[in-house]
Amino acid sequence: MNTSRSTPQSLAGCSVAVTAARRADELAALLGRRGAHVVAAPTIEMVPLSDDPALRAGTDAVIATPPDLLIPTTGIGFRGWVEAADEWGLADRLMTALASARILSRGPKVTGALRALGLREEWSPPSESAAEVLEHLRSEDLAGLRAAVQLHGAIDDWDPNRALIDGLEAMGVEVIAVPVYSWRRPADPTPLDALISDLADGRFDAVAFTSGPAAVSLLTRARELGVDGRLLAALRERTAVYCVGPVTAAPLDAAGVPSAWPERMRLGALARLVAEDLPARTPDLVVAGHRLSLRASSVLVDGEVRDVGSAGRRLLDVLAGDDPGAVVSRSDLLAVLGSDDEHAVETAVARLRAALGHRELIATVVKRGYRLAVDDR
Repeated sequence: MNTSRSTPQSLAGCSVAVTAARRADELAALLGRRGAHVVAAPTIEMVPLSDDPALRAGTDAVIATPPDLLIPTTGIGFRGWVEAADEWGLADRLMTALASARILSRGPKVTGALRALGLREEWSPPSESAAEVLEHLRSEDLAGLRAAVQLHGAIDDWDPNRALIDGLEAMGVEVIAVPVYSWRRPADPTPLDALISDLADGRFDAVAFTSGPAAVSLLTRARELGVDGRLLAALRERTAVYCVGPVTAAPLDAAGVPSAWPERMRLGALARLVAEDLPARTPDLVVAGHRLSLRASSVLVDGEVRDVGSAGRRLLDVLAGDDPGAVVSRSDLLAVLGSDDEHAVETAVARLRAALGHRELIATVVKRGYRLAVDDR
């Protein structure tokens, strides 16, 4: 007997955009198991810097004069640094130099990478933010000390490392910058451009971000395409925005886009948040004893997705409007259909009733028009 429990389909009918460059398939699978229709288009791609002179220079500087402080900021970046040092035959000397430093890990992923290599952190901020690292150090006299900071990826004009470096230097710390990777736009922008267009048109119920550079890339590309105004309006008013944590959310917050993130900054927690929060943002209507759900790109009746066509969806949007159950005149519905044929409304309503599978969902109000047969009116 199979005793495993299936994941509840709380996101049935919901369309979710995923912008991740790494582990996009994993996040898409987590959301898909909850019933979501997921469209994934990476907004960035990673550029390893193993051959970058700045990385080699930072490594040589750390080995020559071991730092007093080590602040690694990403797990993948710290592992990449050690792997690059190994390619140069310097891994053992690098690890020896780092072993004597006080280590402040920016988060659990970094901590895991450190411990896997035999290093132990002194402290890690609950928020995983550079601001909390600086606050933790602020009470100490650090003047004259040296800190090796493993940087995480910048993109365009957005540099997530600047505040940390500036804050340390303001305390009198000499910073050794170690740039392990950066981000760039995808070589083929076609999927990204299509995603931006659909987001601007309000065709997604939600969008998920797992890194700040991904958000920056999407907003910057939308500005280049001339659709940033429509995109921002959609993200502020219609499409729910979810981030893996507050660091990821920072560029969106700066653009006036509200977002939500889980307490635990992990993909599984992000997927659970979407599954719990998104359905509550668009509550179902109880219509003629049935549960009617209107999503960005779909319609559900009693949890079953119904294909109502574009005209049927436009009618439903008006009938469900700001006051679900209110009477909508034939002339208003005719305008929505973009027709001057007086029989077009009757034909469209008949087709919509058939597509919904329950004629009683849409009531005819004699000589006035039509209304959703909302139960509580």
